[in-house]
Amino acid sequence: MTSARESEAPRRAGVADPVDFPSVPYERASVYFDDYAAEFSRARKTIEPAELERAAAMLLEAYAARARVFSCGNGGSAAIANHLQCDHVKNIRTATDLCPSVVSLSTNVELLTAIANDLGYENSFVYQLQSEARPGDLLIAVSSSGRSPNIVRALTWAKEQDLRTIAITGFNGGPARELADAAVHVDCRNYGIVEDLHQSIMHALAQFIRQSRMTADTISATVFLAAHVVRNSPVRHGRSALECFWREARNRLCVSR
Repeated sequence: MTSARESEAPRRAGVADPVDFPSVPYERASVYFDDYAAEFSRARKTIEPAELERAAAMLLEAYAARARVFSCGNGGSAAIANHLQCDHVKNIRTATDLCPSVVSLSTNVELLTAIANDLGYENSFVYQLQSEARPGDLLIAVSSSGRSPNIVRALTWAKEQDLRTIAITGFNGGPARELADAAVHVDCRNYGIVEDLHQSIMHALAQFIRQSRMTADTISATVFLAAHVVRNSPVRHGRSALECFWREARNRLCVSR
């Protein structure tokens, strides 16, 4: 049966169907890597531009409004959810007027294991949301399968409580793809490739949002430079060192407007 989302957004024209990779044994790592990269390239093209645009717009709106953003995932997806908190808090703030508030629900092992042990692992994310989230906040759920019960339960509760939702999924997307307001989906059957692209999506969203609040001169001067290069430069972003100091100090205060 074709889902509502799939009927609205058919597979992109010219993109091959997903393959079972690997399907045969390999004797050479270099050959395996070449085929891995080829499947990565194919899978990248399955991401719907409209869903990516929707996710970026939702995140930018949340950050501009100082709403809280929550991320979650299991296993490798937990690492992406945690990394998202790092990059979307620290990097988006740098040289912009945004001060994102992002919390990963996958990061506190004491809390996670207490909830899982006493209330069931399926409640590990929703229980935290019930304490921390408010209407108008946003949940990003990262799940290769889109079927993990704790992911599905968190997305379901979030929608019921008027949170906006983004799902980043793989394989066939599962229930998570159907539940989310924006579903950034990778049509691929290899966990490693799905997670690689999910990580790329996370980085691209952070960098896109950051550059959208910067001038052209600032982007060309700093957006892809290492932090120590920017910090040691006598003139940053086309401003004097003193101007840069006061701008960074103001950003640290994160005064709400």
